[in-house]
Amino acid sequence: MSKLLGNAGVSLLGDKSLEFYQDPVSFCRQRIEKHRSRVFQSRLLNRPTAFICSVQGMRELLCEKSNLFLKDPTDLMTNMYGDTVVTTNGEEACLLRLSLTSLFTGSCLQSSSEYITSVCERCLKDLSLSGQPECVYTVFKRLGTELVLGLFLNVRAEEQPELFQEITQLCTQHWHGLISAPVNVKVPLWSSGFSTALEARDKLMEIIKDKLKNDTQGFVGSLGSLPLPDSSAASQHLLLFISALIPKALASLLTSFTLALSGNEQEETRRRALTDAGYLHGVLLEVQRLWPPFIGGRRIADQDSTLAGFHVPKGHGAMYISHSVHRDPDVFQQPDSFLPERWSGRNAGQEHFLCSLGSGPRSCIGLKLTDVFVKEACVYLLKHYDWCLEPPSQDLEYKWLPVSRPAIPPTISFTQLDPTRSDSSSSR
Repeated sequence: MSKLLGNAGVSLLGDKSLEFYQDPVSFCRQRIEKHRSRVFQSRLLNRPTAFICSVQGMRELLCEKSNLFLKDPTDLMTNMYGDTVVTTNGEEACLLRLSLTSLFTGSCLQSSSEYITSVCERCLKDLSLSGQPECVYTVFKRLGTELVLGLFLNVRAEEQPELFQEITQLCTQHWHGLISAPVNVKVPLWSSGFSTALEARDKLMEIIKDKLKNDTQGFVGSLGSLPLPDSSAASQHLLLFISALIPKALASLLTSFTLALSGNEQEETRRRALTDAGYLHGVLLEVQRLWPPFIGGRRIADQDSTLAGFHVPKGHGAMYISHSVHRDPDVFQQPDSFLPERWSGRNAGQEHFLCSLGSGPRSCIGLKLTDVFVKEACVYLLKHYDWCLEPPSQDLEYKWLPVSRPAIPPTISFTQLDPTRSDSSSSR
């Protein structure tokens, strides 16, 4: 057992939170190079914290030793969403997950496919119509919003446009509170972002509770009938499921997909991804590996333990960094290269080494549904369009927080494919 490399600093003065949040990728890369280790320590949120940038360390943290590293009960997510499957610990988290799992698997998942297909067609069918480049992140965020509000709340944009727009605006206000300082201040003519977010949350909860009371169909009806631990659990989980977090994550993945497969030089990759489901799966795994929508996650050590051979004292934070884990050269050869073939070769069957949506017993409960969302949208794009950056030269440097995407939203020009060509090539 080795002592954590690096310096945890002193209270307040030694805190590195600002440096980390300004550029988490550079923060970790510099320390990995300095310490020649993918596990090191620093001070984050004024707590000594082990940064985990290796596959081995991540697997221990999220899988083998997940019962020793707990969610932070003072986390901002708890303030904004209450006690949910994401924020609770121990037996309560297990029971919530057990109760909710049925809504994201089996027949419930299958019953969602027709709606997912219809939303993808409605949101993506006119990408080439104007002849102008599209800001794809905005397009995909709208797509994600329609999917989650329609599936989870039975609010469909084409049927209830005013309610859809109201909820969308409230979700945006609520989201801005998540990424602002948790200061609840309200004075005449001005409110803090956090205060505005709390107001938006209360209005969303009113809509959600009305739906749970009066709507017996679909996901909201099934959720309302589950044996959850208390009367507020259903509404708190619906707030989580319809939040802006999910559309932004979907938009992140789909934006990275279109960028990775953009241009004439990727035409053969696009054709192969359309005709070979296994290869498309590898493409999407590689997109998630290189451009994870979330930078990572944080836990608190409930007792003295070890991660990747390093001692982590009780009370220390443990922060896994998905961007760095996914580039662990001990697992991923040529870690910075886009190589979908790796998932049918050396890394075949190693999808569990990815962690941008979590891993182990606390991974994203909607992982399978997310996979269906993303694949359906990608297949629609591949079947109907060629695309390229317009203008060709754009700054595609990513910002990684709160959700990863190019700092300057990219614009892409779409060209409609010949329908006879796409029909013949898409038979699988």
